[in-house]
Amino acid sequence: MTEGQERAFIYLDHAATSWPKAPGVIEAVAKAMEEDAANPGRGSHKMAVRASRILFDTRKALAKLFRIANPNDIAFMLNTTMGLNQAIKGMVQPGDHVVATAVEHNSIRRPLEYLKATMGVEVTYLETDASGKLEPNQVKNALRANTKLVAVNHSSNLLGSILPIAEIGEITKSHGSAKLLVDAAQSAGALEIDVEAMGIDMLAFPGHKGLLGPQGTGGLYISPQIDPVPLMHGGTGSQSESPEQPQVRPDRYEAGTPNTPGIAGLRTGVHYVLNETPQKIHTKEWNLTQRMMEGLLGIEGVRILGPEPGQNRTGIVSIVVEGVDPSETAFILDQHYHIAVRSGFHCTPLAHGMAGTTETGAIRASVGYGTTEQETDAFVEAIREIKQHYR
Repeated sequence: MTEGQERAFIYLDHAATSWPKAPGVIEAVAKAMEEDAANPGRGSHKMAVRASRILFDTRKALAKLFRIANPNDIAFMLNTTMGLNQAIKGMVQPGDHVVATAVEHNSIRRPLEYLKATMGVEVTYLETDASGKLEPNQVKNALRANTKLVAVNHSSNLLGSILPIAEIGEITKSHGSAKLLVDAAQSAGALEIDVEAMGIDMLAFPGHKGLLGPQGTGGLYISPQIDPVPLMHGGTGSQSESPEQPQVRPDRYEAGTPNTPGIAGLRTGVHYVLNETPQKIHTKEWNLTQRMMEGLLGIEGVRILGPEPGQNRTGIVSIVVEGVDPSETAFILDQHYHIAVRSGFHCTPLAHGMAGTTETGAIRASVGYGTTEQETDAFVEAIREIKQHYR
């Protein structure tokens, strides 16, 4: 880059949140605020009915995407973290055992550690190999008579590795009492998900990542065969005369006024994903990661985390640059090259232990459906220049 030359901003932080959003999302949010701003479920007037329709239409679109039979088994949450807390704290009781993995995000690990400390819940974290690979038999061998929950991510937010959810689901179904909770923070919209075929009892997902909707949106699918205790209690607009939280879904898990404008934007994002298809989205993102990895492999002193080139992964490529602090690298990328990435420990310290980066952390570049080959090439070239400078 010559003196005074400006490069366009390159966004490679889609694992944190997508940007830009799907076409029409911003307009859908604004329209809902301007025309459908009533409180859904809290009135029978026309505006309240239109607001309720936004929520139901979005549930239907999500049910289609995740192959969910009844849209009312989807409860809206503020984000994946809230969904995971509802699932874990609503299901696990004192004396229970939970199986998770060593590549879990803190959104699973911290609730489990809290229950371990306050309720004496037992937790088994299954180790993966350095690339994040887990064998289904590891789950089978870890199950006990008192195992209540198997809580795993679909894809690691550090390594990009993809767990064999369908095989794990088959194992939990054969166990009987164990239920499968899947963290779809890095997979919803980018990987095919079929809750029935994959044996998923609960699916927590964000609206603002692969579904290309606004922040402050997300949800939790809860199988009709289970009844977690609600995380929150309060007004739902239904059965207001009762002091108890309603049994009817989704009201049981949606106390308080929802983010209707955000959910309107999410509806637009989900329809966009349905039209493009997760398979098409994943194929493009995988090709981008392979191109990025191929370029990075040509730089001496750069180590790529996660699955080897050619193996399946989501749109995440984390690296360690020998002799250069990840935070400093990210700062240079932002200030000098106008490239946005994430550095540090990515809320998943156990995964860094598996990858051997506990002391250093890592730089994470994550692509999205709108990322271009030119942008991934610019990232590779920037890393090459930074490495040469520090050499």
